[in-house]
Amino acid sequence: MERINVQDVIDALSMWGGGASGGSDRLLAGDSSAQVRGIAVAFMATLGAIREAVESDANLLIVHEGAFYSHDNDPDAELAEGAVYAEKRRRIADSGLHVYRCHDAVHRSRPDIIEEGLIRELGWERCEIRHLPAASLVELPERMTGEQVVRYVKERLGLDRVRAAGNLAADCRRVGLLVGYRGGRKTAVPLLDRHGADIVLYGEGPEWETPEYVRDAAELGGSAAIVALGHLESEQPGMKLLGERLQERFPDVPVRFCPVESALRSL
Repeated sequence: MERINVQDVIDALSMWGGGASGGSDRLLAGDSSAQVRGIAVAFMATLGAIREAVESDANLLIVHEGAFYSHDNDPDAELAEGAVYAEKRRRIADSGLHVYRCHDAVHRSRPDIIEEGLIRELGWERCEIRHLPAASLVELPERMTGEQVVRYVKERLGLDRVRAAGNLAADCRRVGLLVGYRGGRKTAVPLLDRHGADIVLYGEGPEWETPEYVRDAAELGGSAAIVALGHLESEQPGMKLLGERLQERFPDVPVRFCPVESALRSL
């Protein structure tokens, strides 16, 4: 059996992103020279994901977002002095897990692995797809109304709610996809205006930008619509796909995907 260490896995992840390293991608805890006996993959290093990784006998946890409540993962002085931060840091240390954040590399891959995972989860991988630098366009095999798209997406992703704006009664054939925090005006509106998307699905974005644009467009007689899935909901399928790719790359190392529930509940 080939001996695999943490750095070997990091190098493989970096290669999928074109060989570049740094940025948001870094080891949050542990030792890059340690041998890997098992890998767990999760959207975020929640306390539940940490427990599940340990129970599965993994010692490397790969996550997409930071573990400590900010994109750059560096807490300010007030947060670092708080009990929640200190206890989570202690639990990670006590778990013995090596925790690596893989964010930029999967978004730099072509196609973007996170978007690819969402497309696959929606069952649209056999549709005509055009990949843009920060988005994808999918041509549906047959027209659906915006309301039908919403019902379909909720069923495929197992969601009890989404947020939508615009003309959901209009027919849709071309769907724009934006994962994570890409739902702002500069990324979402061009899909509608320049690339001919009938409806755009995204994770999240400023509510005063794209939703308000689409609201006004609908009042002026336009047919565009948007659906906000949630940040985790849009990106978690991509981390599931990443786990499968890692299992193919390292067949001698068990890889487990640890799904994470949204922190926000519908009441």
